[in-house]
Amino acid sequence: MGFNYLTNVPLEQAKRDYRDLLLSNGFAGKTETVAVQESCGRITAEAVYANINAPHYAASAMDGVALRAKDSFGATETTPVTLTEKQFVVVDTGDPVPEGCDAVIMVEDIVKNADGSVTIHSPAAPWQHIRQIGEDVCAGEMILPGYMEVTPAAIGAMIAGGVMELTVVRRPVVGIIPTGDEIVPPCASPKPGDILEFNSSIFSSMLDSWGACHKTYPIVPDDFDAIRDMTAKAAAECDMVILNAGSSAGREDFSASVMQELGQVLYHGIAIKPGKPAILGCVGAVPLLGVPGYPVSGIIVVEELLRPLVDLWFGRDTSGRSRARAKLTRPVVSGLKYQEYVRVRMGYVGDRLMAAPRPRGSGVVSSFMKADGILEVPQGTEGYQAGDEVRVRLLNSKKKLKNTLVIIGSHDPLLDELADMIHSENHGMYVSSSHVGSMGGIMAVRRGEAHAAGIHLLDTETGEYNKSYIRKYFPHGGVYLVRCVGRQQGLILPRGNPLKLKCFADVSRDGIRYVNRQKGSGTRILMDYLCRRDGVDPSAVYGYEREELTHNSVAVQIASGSADVGMGIYSAAKLYDLDFLPMCTEEYDLLIPETVWSSSMMQQLISTLKSDAFRTRIQAMGGYTLDHPGEIISVF
Repeated sequence: MGFNYLTNVPLEQAKRDYRDLLLSNGFAGKTETVAVQESCGRITAEAVYANINAPHYAASAMDGVALRAKDSFGATETTPVTLTEKQFVVVDTGDPVPEGCDAVIMVEDIVKNADGSVTIHSPAAPWQHIRQIGEDVCAGEMILPGYMEVTPAAIGAMIAGGVMELTVVRRPVVGIIPTGDEIVPPCASPKPGDILEFNSSIFSSMLDSWGACHKTYPIVPDDFDAIRDMTAKAAAECDMVILNAGSSAGREDFSASVMQELGQVLYHGIAIKPGKPAILGCVGAVPLLGVPGYPVSGIIVVEELLRPLVDLWFGRDTSGRSRARAKLTRPVVSGLKYQEYVRVRMGYVGDRLMAAPRPRGSGVVSSFMKADGILEVPQGTEGYQAGDEVRVRLLNSKKKLKNTLVIIGSHDPLLDELADMIHSENHGMYVSSSHVGSMGGIMAVRRGEAHAAGIHLLDTETGEYNKSYIRKYFPHGGVYLVRCVGRQQGLILPRGNPLKLKCFADVSRDGIRYVNRQKGSGTRILMDYLCRRDGVDPSAVYGYEREELTHNSVAVQIASGSADVGMGIYSAAKLYDLDFLPMCTEEYDLLIPETVWSSSMMQQLISTLKSDAFRTRIQAMGGYTLDHPGEIISVF
């Protein structure tokens, strides 16, 4: 595009054309590796995965005594149980749970006896008051996707996950060149005719607030050669350059001609007031922005034309934060004594802002890192019901929340990979997934609380997946069932299968410790079906009531030795180098309401599912079959 002296280009056109020109010249953010402790506020250049589990050992969550839960069975107020010193170990909060123990009783719930024994008046449930290995973060799980800002909570999550350094987008260095014969460095007593040069201080402060670095050069007099040489030097040393003053049409306004000699001028003159004389130019992939000398004009030009380039470099949107009213997707129960702060994941479904409460454990730092808002439950309030409208303090902008796909339903690690791919391809789009099980996902879609739900529900009468449930819960239709993946479900076992489990029925053998999934999950439904098929009494399965919310969490318990077997997917077993006894290949599909099918966000999701990049990434995880993902299976 040719250079026109003192053009009058509309601002949005100028932004678009300038961006296109710079991208075609190779403009892009550069990366560097930094220590996690120094990464707050930085932007990740790629996904960050945990190296270890957090916690990495089973830890007592209370002060009290650790014991075998079975030793407490039968204790009541009228028939208390007394434990000898050999049957328990005194523990403090955070202590490792001793070998052979699988429960902790709080010190408040025991009676100490003179002979060193303790008496209890109620039984302990297996694994009560124990922080499970991987409760916060599981090794191999994605902690942060690419192109996301590192928060203080994220630093804690990464360190907890054994990540000591990460690759981030390097802060761009922006050179600031002040020019003019009449300007002088800031001082307390300027002489008549001196103009204090403070624009550079304004611009550098703006850059600091955007996460960029600034490099202010000495004041350059109104001399073509001097300005050219300094501009060439700055373009060689910096990622972007602001050439301050000299952008008008006066006899000593050399900025446009300097830019033209060194590189290229796209526009000289933007249809804004103040700020019209702005110059958009470049030397290769290095933007050169000619800024008017008047401070208000300069601020407007830098804000409108340079800030988008900084955001483009970082791959982010810049928006404000505020409070908003949202609809709760699940109930929140709170005590009366305190004002409670509940972290929530959020997104707009239609015109309604939905808020899904996150885990509230004080040790679960990742729940804060992944929160989109904070629900403040006032003191004296018992909580809120699902469907209640509540006021939430936003941690992310409404713009971001309106560009967030809300997926509620069955857990699968591929949702994290999918979210990373979508956001990396389209930095203005996000995915928020909440793991509540397949049935929870169906109900969320039915109530209009989600854009999609991951489901894998087996009809035990027909052997068909998902369709019969959709017919039951959506008798009037209005939803699409979209193919996602086939995935292997089976028993996850320690490496080498030391207990020699050969079939599903072996989970009920004496001495076998099972770890289950939560009620309503497709994996739990499959477990119960296999129990009926093989004549296994669930009450005979030690650990049947022990629930985890994700496949990775199940695998972590087995890898750590706190459980011997659990039902899960092959990719989770592979991630932790565990053995796997396959039971079936199930259909993991997406349920999508007809009302959002044509939206740009949903079509981006479908496009990503159909991409070769998705196929390559998911196949590398292992245990999946991909038979035309993204295609419609049925319309109901």
